[in-house]
Amino acid sequence: MLNANTYVTSQKGIGGSIRNQYEDFYVEEIPEVIPNGEGPNVWIWIEKLGRTTLDVVLDIARDLHIDRKRMGFAGMKDKKALTRQWICIANMDSEEQFKQVENLDIYKTDFLEITRGRKKLRMGQLKGNKFRILIRDLDDVEKSADVANEVLKELEVTGVPNYYGWQRFGKPRTNTHLVGEALIQNDLAEAVRRYVGNPSEDESLENQKARQAYDDGDLEKSLELMGKGMRYEKMMVRQLIKDSKKGELTDKSYMNAIHALPKPLQRMFVHAYQSYLFNDVVSRRVEMGINKYIEGDIIIDNEEHIIRDKTPEQYQELINNFEVNPTVPLYGTKVPFAGGEVGEMEKEVLENYGLDKSDFEVPKMPRLGSHGLRRSVRFQVWDASAKACDDGVLAEFSINKGSYATAVLREVMKKDVV
Repeated sequence: MLNANTYVTSQKGIGGSIRNQYEDFYVEEIPEVIPNGEGPNVWIWIEKLGRTTLDVVLDIARDLHIDRKRMGFAGMKDKKALTRQWICIANMDSEEQFKQVENLDIYKTDFLEITRGRKKLRMGQLKGNKFRILIRDLDDVEKSADVANEVLKELEVTGVPNYYGWQRFGKPRTNTHLVGEALIQNDLAEAVRRYVGNPSEDESLENQKARQAYDDGDLEKSLELMGKGMRYEKMMVRQLIKDSKKGELTDKSYMNAIHALPKPLQRMFVHAYQSYLFNDVVSRRVEMGINKYIEGDIIIDNEEHIIRDKTPEQYQELINNFEVNPTVPLYGTKVPFAGGEVGEMEKEVLENYGLDKSDFEVPKMPRLGSHGLRRSVRFQVWDASAKACDDGVLAEFSINKGSYATAVLREVMKKDVV
């Protein structure tokens, strides 16, 4: 995992591979809110294969001829997976509108249930996610299952390092955090170039040519060469072409290009760079003890409220029971540092990248800036098991929302997990 350098379990790991087929990686949302069958909003329990949540949302909005801002979902689910989650469409009062939803045919997406709800669905409104993941290409399946169970049971006690997975940064083209880095450096032209241009050998030749045309300054040719998979790049380049007809491209032009993207994607860039730094600081804090209270730690409960005025012994007991967790910073303008040796480590990481908290203001695009927050250094895994089967080891477990299954698999497999 990008910038993740520490393990908490000592077993050698079973190796293997995942996502040989999208169906090998199954994710199901554990909802916080269940629609009651009445109300002005339409809720859809979807199953999608090989698509991002945002792609499905945009397709639904397009086919219903509605603003995508009326669409809500609780979390972004993996693209390279078979996933189930709720999606909500606000203010679809009439039976005619309900039938329009029933008649939709969305690419690689099944509507398993369509119902009504009184409330809208917002980002973060879920308890967690349950996973069923097949690990293939193993030398000894039975032995691997035993090792996997050993690791999973240990993680149920200690917790899992709360690393951000590759999905946060993009794979095979890992550039989302680099766009964020350019934004906090206030270089809007470079931020757009890193997203649209900047060809990578890991992608198709067609995409590389489209990106190279952008870097060569030929916007029209770049747009013409872009394939179906470059939906968001097309949005940006169309906006730049429009602005170029008014004269030379300026910061305002590049700002308009970024604003042409869906808001969740705009926000993802700086968040991805914060996540890149976060993985580094988690690595260092985990080395100090993932489930150990250290004097100066900032401790949060499961609702992310800071817990104060406990003795070290009380903190430790709460940590052991997964009622609270030590934190490290998702760096931003207002995020507090811990005290003691933990705080010194947090400051040192920021200094190593030549950064200051004020850099996260992003003054040219302040809406994309971030105050930062304290995020748990670990997450809980439960209902964890592994069993040998004909094709490999089938691992099943549930984890907190906002955490990555690949962080669990990384401990089991002891290798880079995408």
